[in-house]
Amino acid sequence: MIAWGQTLLGLTPRIETMSLTLLSWNVNGVRSALKKDFSNWLTKASPDILCLQETRAHPKDVPIELPAYEKFWNWCPDNLGYSGTAIFTKLKPVSVKNGMGIPKHDGEGRLVTVEFKDFFAVSVYVPNSKRDLSRLPYREKEWDVDLLKYLKSLEKKKPVIVSGDFNVAHKELDLAHPETNHHNHGFTDQERAGFDRFIQNGFIDTFREFHDGKGHYTWWRQFGNCRKRNVGWRIDYFLISKSLRSKLEDAFILPEVMGSDHCPVGILLKN
Repeated sequence: MIAWGQTLLGLTPRIETMSLTLLSWNVNGVRSALKKDFSNWLTKASPDILCLQETRAHPKDVPIELPAYEKFWNWCPDNLGYSGTAIFTKLKPVSVKNGMGIPKHDGEGRLVTVEFKDFFAVSVYVPNSKRDLSRLPYREKEWDVDLLKYLKSLEKKKPVIVSGDFNVAHKELDLAHPETNHHNHGFTDQERAGFDRFIQNGFIDTFREFHDGKGHYTWWRQFGNCRKRNVGWRIDYFLISKSLRSKLEDAFILPEVMGSDHCPVGILLKN
């Protein structure tokens, strides 16, 4: 069994101030995560909202007992071992929606939206452009464009919190070796420009509100001892509407939590 490490170091005093804790994690297969003590980790971490990506399962095939949470799943019907997203919540939802409402995007289970009283929470798993960049045109000209439109349409009703695996390192400081990756998937000019548009349209990269510089990563290749050497990429994010900035108390990465090639990321909001 893989150890999950320390859980939410330093967060207990903040939780006592009645903040909301939101976590997001690409688990690289939820059934695999369950074999690595995921349920125990989640019980101890006890976020108010947990967004998952790359769940790779139908909920009926996931033997998980978490009575404190309502669980909302989206999946790829043609390949249950591919993609998939979910949101687990202790807060009472107002409504739930799978996908953007655009058929060409919605067949892979890459997006779940849960509406709450004061905001929308969106869990998203952005398509990988692939090593040969064969999916880059779809990513650049269709998915990223339509995702931004979808989020802005939600924002007309109430603020938005979108988290997940965006499959892009935004700036050079968001990966260990930018100089050798400029033309590689996850760091192309097109993908980075797509992320720029989220920021230009008012969404805030919460982590960079509190943390500068390099060395803050959320994904590591599973070879060459990359994680131990911290040779990684920051490709998992929490973005929030500007109107929520005054409620944002902290944003963090939890690299000590093992069990996936990604680690959880999170934010604290004033309740």
